[in-house]
Amino acid sequence: MEFVLKQFKEELVVEQLANIHYFEFTPSYHTTGDRHEFCELLYVDRGSIRIVSDHYTGELCKNQLILHGENQRHALVCDENIAPNIIIIGFECHSAHIDRLTYSPLLLSDELQAMLAEIIKEARLVYMPPYDVPNAKDMQKRNDFPLGADQLIKDYLQIFLLKCLRLQETIEDALPKNAEDTSISDLPQIHEIKRYIDDNYCHKINVEELCFLFHTNKTSLSKEFKLLFGQTIIDYVNTLRIEHAKSLLREGSYTLTQIADELGLSSVHYLSALFKKYVHTTPTEYIHSIKKTLDT
Repeated sequence: MEFVLKQFKEELVVEQLANIHYFEFTPSYHTTGDRHEFCELLYVDRGSIRIVSDHYTGELCKNQLILHGENQRHALVCDENIAPNIIIIGFECHSAHIDRLTYSPLLLSDELQAMLAEIIKEARLVYMPPYDVPNAKDMQKRNDFPLGADQLIKDYLQIFLLKCLRLQETIEDALPKNAEDTSISDLPQIHEIKRYIDDNYCHKINVEELCFLFHTNKTSLSKEFKLLFGQTIIDYVNTLRIEHAKSLLREGSYTLTQIADELGLSSVHYLSALFKKYVHTTPTEYIHSIKKTLDT
C-alpha cells in the first residue's frame, strides 16, 4: 500500500501586504474616516487611542489589538494629553474568521506581543524606511534581503492571526478569567520579574535587588532574562525609560529636567547620554524629527 498524503486545511491565508508601520504619534493626532479594500490591524504599544469604526467605537488601550475588515470605515483619535505608540499593518485576507476580531479590542498575551514584535523585525529586513509616514501608499522593498524574510512576514502574520482568533474564541466561550488573567496565570517566575520591572522602571532597579526580591541568583536571572527577552536587564530598563521619555517629549508639556526626574535619572546629561546610546540622537533632535515627519 502506498503512503496517502493529506492536504492541509487552511483557515486563513494572508494574500498580500499593503503596509506595516510603527507610529509614534503626538497628542491630538487624528485620521479621517478611511476605507480600504484590505484589512487593517491596529495595536497599541504605549498609551491609548480612540477608535471610531463601522464595528467598534471606543478606547483601544496598551497591549490591545483590533482589526478593521475590508471596506470598513475607520478612524483613530489621540487624546490631547497622550502621545501613543501604534503598530498598523494593512494586509489582504479573505477569511471569514477575520471579522470576529473587528467588534471589540483583544488584550494580547505576552506570547502574542512577542510574535507581533517578530513580524515588525522581519518587516524591517524587507522594507526600506521610513516606517512612520501616515498614508504611505507604496512602501518600497529592499533589493536584497535575508533568505525567507518576506515569506516569514506572511507566515508569522498568519500564525499570529490564528492565535488571536483562538484567544478570542476562549473569551467568547465565557471562561471565568478574562484575557489578561489568562495571559499571566501560569507563567514562570521570570515573567513576574519582568512585570515588576515594567511597573517600577522609573525607580532605581538593579539586579541585586531583583535577586533579593524574587529569591534567585544573579547568574541565573541574567542568563534567563537575556535568553527569553533578548536584552540584558539593564538594557530592558533603559529601553522602557527611553520609550517613556519619547512619549513625554511628544506630549510637549515637560522640560528635559522634569523628564529626567520622572524617570528617576540623576541629570539631564544622563538622559541625553541614554538617548544617544539607544536612539542615536539627542532628545531635541528626536522631537524635531517626529514633528517634521507628521507634518509631511
